[in-house]
Amino acid sequence: MAAAAHPPPKGRGSGQRLAHRYAHEVREPFDDGWPSDDDAAPRPPPRTELRWEDARSALSYNDSPDIGFDRSLNPYRGCEHGCAYCYARPTHAYLDLSPGLDFETIIVAKRGLAERLRAELAHPRYTPAPVAMGSVTDPYQPVERELGLTRALLQVLHETQHPWVLVTKGSGVERDLDLIAPMAAQGLCAVYVTVTTLDAALARRLEPRAAAPWRRLRTIRALADAGVPVGVSVAPQIPFLNDDLEQVLSAAAEAGATRAFYTVLRLPWEVRTVFADWLQAHYPQRAARVLARVRELHGGRDYDAAFGARMAGRGVWADLLRQRFAQACRRLGLQREHTPLDVTRFRPPAPAPGLPQQRSLFD
Repeated sequence: MAAAAHPPPKGRGSGQRLAHRYAHEVREPFDDGWPSDDDAAPRPPPRTELRWEDARSALSYNDSPDIGFDRSLNPYRGCEHGCAYCYARPTHAYLDLSPGLDFETIIVAKRGLAERLRAELAHPRYTPAPVAMGSVTDPYQPVERELGLTRALLQVLHETQHPWVLVTKGSGVERDLDLIAPMAAQGLCAVYVTVTTLDAALARRLEPRAAAPWRRLRTIRALADAGVPVGVSVAPQIPFLNDDLEQVLSAAAEAGATRAFYTVLRLPWEVRTVFADWLQAHYPQRAARVLARVRELHGGRDYDAAFGARMAGRGVWADLLRQRFAQACRRLGLQREHTPLDVTRFRPPAPAPGLPQQRSLFD
């Protein structure tokens, strides 16, 4: 495999604004042999740009049989954590932005999302079920500290006693324990903290702007001490990279986690290029071997989108990983199934003044 044309700059997971799959024109660098002033001048690190969009809806629904929820909330598009493996990167193509560097440097925040959520929960035909946050991009990425969009959503869910589940790599979840802990006491919520590896050097390259592994373990402890049902996500499992599955589960259990789940690495659409370039930049000796094993996990392809297989993989290596995970969970007393959340406490809110209920014109 050829060397990456654009190694990631410090603190970023991707080094290029690769063209997305809908692009009509593709530009690639070309070396004509002549020196350029641009080659000698140091380039400033790419800065994060915040953009706003007006929220047209809050809840997104799915009918996927291998996902444990049918609705989700996502206050942001793009994620500054910059995880090289993120399966959500291709969603930036819908915005005519690159799934590479743009995904982690151009963050879109949804204006009015809490008010839209309030209106949807107030709809007379709404039926409550647990809502997932963090299913696409992290609700506690760095920009949340200033914007507080996730907190505004939690305030609506707290007010209406609506159940929810959240997955994050960010320690910012601790700031909202005043809302989370009372809901946890009523069986209304659960939090999963993703700890991909305990190897700090690997985590810094793999998830450059996410909290360090030790800090995520401290977040697990803080949540557990506050009485919040907390689990650990050890996703994704990447062959020949984060091979410390048992150690992560053990550390998380010691910190207070009571449940766990994992997925294997998925490389849909442009993620394959982003991750392959990242591998070549950071672990060139392993790159071919890692990608070959990923293809084995997905039936000889870079990605198998079949329900069930896409999350856990298939074949001998998938079976071995499944056995390792199951044995570690049994030894540590970690649950592998979600604890049911209470939907009977839900109380519809009064819709915000001046904001029409969604679809009310058609009912």
